Amino acid sequence: MILPTISYLTDIYFGAGQLQVLPELLQRSDVRRPLVVTDRGLQNLGFVDRLGIPDAAVFCDVNTNPTEANVLAGLQVFREQECDAIVALGGGSPMDCAKCISLLSTHPEPLEQYALIRGGVARISANKPPVVAVATTAGTGSEVGRAALVTTGSGEKLGVISKFMIPSAAICDPELTKEMPAQLTASTGMDAISHCIETFCSPKYNPVADAIALDGLRRGWQNLKLVVEQPDNITMRNEMMMASLQGALSFQKGLGLIHSLSHPLGALKDKQLHHGTLNSVFLPHVLRFNATACPDKMENMAQAMGIGGGADALADAFERFSADLGLPQSLGAMGVVEQDLAGIPAAAVADHSTPSNPRPITMEDCLAILTEAL
Repeated sequence: MILPTISYLTDIYFGAGQLQVLPELLQRSDVRRPLVVTDRGLQNLGFVDRLGIPDAAVFCDVNTNPTEANVLAGLQVFREQECDAIVALGGGSPMDCAKCISLLSTHPEPLEQYALIRGGVARISANKPPVVAVATTAGTGSEVGRAALVTTGSGEKLGVISKFMIPSAAICDPELTKEMPAQLTASTGMDAISHCIETFCSPKYNPVADAIALDGLRRGWQNLKLVVEQPDNITMRNEMMMASLQGALSFQKGLGLIHSLSHPLGALKDKQLHHGTLNSVFLPHVLRFNATACPDKMENMAQAMGIGGGADALADAFERFSADLGLPQSLGAMGVVEQDLAGIPAAAVADHSTPSNPRPITMEDCLAILTEAL
């Protein structure tokens, strides 16, 4: 009998080689016809074939930042193929799309009504087909997250958040991350680190999540540069996948201004900006902005990373860190121009991550940080 390695929010099958449990997991749940939701790149690389479920239907038209149109297209395949479960294969984009396909298969449209900032939590029930998430990146942690981020038809990137959106099971097999390009390893790793930092700094009271986030930050800081340099090192891949998982297990505390800013920028239709890279750019700026609101936490994070000083030392360290990883150091280096910033401050203030930032946020604050980051 197979047993989960971890059961915290959901069942987690963690470790090298754990992908092999997927067929038995589906069989145990009496799944007859799963839909694999992934992206075209992973399908072309043969990842779908590695799942060991040859009778599955496949939907792979998922954007880097998933859209409501992607969800509806996947929902059509789910219904046409008479599927009864979903296997989400990939990083955050396929997983978020898969969660929303599962939701709309039993809940009426439109998708936007289920967004947190639209009062959607009360509209989401447990009546939905199971989702088994198979992570191929060490970054978003969406495989255990209660949120799905999707750009709706109105052009807003909104969070659909509920305990019922957490996948039924997660498979975290670091072997699946070995083929990630160095830049993707770096940017998804910075996403994981930003989750650990923002959840730790959230003012909500949850010492359990704090401990998990701080340990995840330590793992990410110690291993990300090494795994970029040594991509085949499964021990370091394991550590980064755990850092990603820990950041997501801490999501219960909420995130903060890094995500408030990166979410609306990720919705820009003509840019397709990578979420983790945006978080990497904003991280030093937001650390400095939040410094006065949680100085003890800044010191605790610095100690966990083995560096001296508070927020300024952290910000400086992460600027050097991301540069060493070869990541862009500004929004401009990502192709963002001043005209792209119109409407971003208002969207950031309204974002679901804003209430859990340790320091209150105004539109003027957001514009100042965006301008500094440009």
